Amino acid sequence: MNDIVMDAPYRPAGLDNGRQGLIGKPVDRYEGPLKVTGTAQYAVEGAPDGTLYAQVIGATIGCGTVTAINTGAAEAMAGVVAIVTDHEQFVSSGGSSQEPMPGWTKEIDHFGQPVGLVVAETLEAARAAALAVVVTYEKREGRYDPRVQPVIEDHKIGFLPVIVKGDVDAAIAAAEIKFDRTYTTPPHFPAALEPHAATAWWEGDTLMLRASLQVLDSAKTTVAKALGIKPAKVRILAPYVGGGFGGKTGVGPETVMAAVAARDLGRPVKIALPRRQTAALVHHRGDTVQRVRIGCDNDGRISAFAHESISSQKDGKGFLEPVPFGTLPLYAAENRKFTTAVTRVDLPSSGAVRAPGEAVGTFAVECAMDELAEQLGLDPVELRKRNEPEADPTTGKPFSTRLMTRCYDEGAKRFGWDQRDPTPGSVRDGEWLVGMGMAAALRGNFTVNSEARVTLSPEGRAVIETDMTDIGTGTYTILAQVAGEMLGLPVSAIDVRLGDTDYPASAGSGGSFGAGSSGSAVALACEDILAELALRMNAAPEELVLKDGMVGAGARSSSISDLVDKPIVATGKMGPGKESRRTSQASHGAQFAEVAVNAVTGEVRVRRLIGVFDVGRVMNEKTARNQMVGGMIWGIAYALSEDAVVDTRTGQFVNPDFGEYHVAVNADAPAVECHFLEEIDDSANPVGAKAVGELGISGAGAAMANAIYNACGVRVRDFPVTLDKLLAGLPPV
Repeated sequence: MNDIVMDAPYRPAGLDNGRQGLIGKPVDRYEGPLKVTGTAQYAVEGAPDGTLYAQVIGATIGCGTVTAINTGAAEAMAGVVAIVTDHEQFVSSGGSSQEPMPGWTKEIDHFGQPVGLVVAETLEAARAAALAVVVTYEKREGRYDPRVQPVIEDHKIGFLPVIVKGDVDAAIAAAEIKFDRTYTTPPHFPAALEPHAATAWWEGDTLMLRASLQVLDSAKTTVAKALGIKPAKVRILAPYVGGGFGGKTGVGPETVMAAVAARDLGRPVKIALPRRQTAALVHHRGDTVQRVRIGCDNDGRISAFAHESISSQKDGKGFLEPVPFGTLPLYAAENRKFTTAVTRVDLPSSGAVRAPGEAVGTFAVECAMDELAEQLGLDPVELRKRNEPEADPTTGKPFSTRLMTRCYDEGAKRFGWDQRDPTPGSVRDGEWLVGMGMAAALRGNFTVNSEARVTLSPEGRAVIETDMTDIGTGTYTILAQVAGEMLGLPVSAIDVRLGDTDYPASAGSGGSFGAGSSGSAVALACEDILAELALRMNAAPEELVLKDGMVGAGARSSSISDLVDKPIVATGKMGPGKESRRTSQASHGAQFAEVAVNAVTGEVRVRRLIGVFDVGRVMNEKTARNQMVGGMIWGIAYALSEDAVVDTRTGQFVNPDFGEYHVAVNADAPAVECHFLEEIDDSANPVGAKAVGELGISGAGAAMANAIYNACGVRVRDFPVTLDKLLAGLPPV
């Protein structure tokens, strides 16, 4: 096994010496034909014969206790196989470690919490029976409005501790220019296209699960613990996942419910959560209140920066939205303060959703920088450049790579930023007010343990095996490119097998670390194969030239089929180390937006979006651009429409489906441009690639909010920017 810990910069020589010409190229999606022909199987497809359908019975109150459940009418309905309402049937059998299944108790702490399960022969029968079950409750007053709950500062949850450097208050008091504003963001749903779903069946004492999950290795452990069995007795299959956006990083109650029902009934069981139920059973992003305070001199050089936030979470959960995560290394300031307090609520749990931290933190920080620039009479790009740090301003660590100022300059040039009129409301196009805005983008980069197995066959084919998932991000394609480049094989000679816990454990999909982590594991496995080929060629590995199934060394050449008489199997494993801790690692970018605001109706239309990004090595120009453009379009929705509204009387989300929770669609999106500035980051991981997917979200919404202000002169600090917040302040037509 080639096991590398990132204790120092590392780059597999074979990746740069490859002659196949695959890395960085816009290679078409490996699994694309399967998806467009409908043959790629998702969580509720390909179920065994005799599969039953299950429907979760959700609580219709937000806080209280179940006192009675009447299932008589439901049990009499045709097609109903079982109705489970006794939560004691759904407990672990692991001796003293017995615990109720997640979310399955008679004590209700959020609307929609599972109180029972209906299993039937058809989906229609299961849903009808679930509606016929009558649940009686003893209600309690719930905490449904986070804005009126006590703010807890000393909470010790989340992965970001309080960070204080210097004396922010004193520095701001002494500063020539003082800035102090508060911004808010609402809850957000992950909103994946594929439903949260699971199909479960038992093969002897082994649980088989086809589930919609992003990270399989940890899911295997979670499911095993919930059922009181050994992890070795759980096999999870997730070869294709139709989007996750953070919502599928953990195991939801539907997965364990399906497994237990299948065990007890002796038949396969599948559950697919309806959209409206997803809001209650899947975590969301918590709302935020963010105060940004800045002190600087008259030239705009910042001496003090404070980003103090509040987010909500239910009792017993350890996650807290890391609001200032993207701010920590962003701007120079000797005096610094970053905090996130919590309010406790009786709502579904909050969790990681689409760029946790940066997605919402940049709204406040990047709008604040825009407001500060206007206060100073400075160009917003110039203000940011004047405060570009030479090293991480919070930790003092050197940046592994950082091309932020180049992103500003290249983005401004491509966008035509020099044509911007800084006076709000001064550019008109008929009844439309036109404005430009920009924002910085940053996404922290993580190095995560990942393992992959590569097998080179005598026929000149390579097989990649890892439990890594592809949630639409292009994992299949990128891993095929890495192996093809290093082994001198076309993509057509690579078989990529993902999403099966029988394969080596990977990082999984999340945090934008998938390509760098799993790609590095494949590269390291290929290094071992190259070493074996070099031995057979009587040459050093760096002397090898591999292309189209041929291996050359100096004047000698041989086909893989002549060198390999039986399969060569190698495993690569990588993980974080001293280099990961020595350097400050992130992807960077600059976002530029042009919007039009209707002077009569307040309607906002995004006309142009241009982003320039520094993401380390670009593994696949097409899939990377696809991820970035998708993230930028998410920014449109964050800026203009996404708002998970809670009825503070009942604790119920009032817009839990795509009918009224408005994500951006094709009609909302203009032509979006994405450009990369490539600098391979050997400190990040062996393939030198940094975070991509979530970087596109960072700063995009703030750029649009700043453009809206430039267009019409109305500054909105409570997001999203809906027309009702603009109408009263619009200039006369």
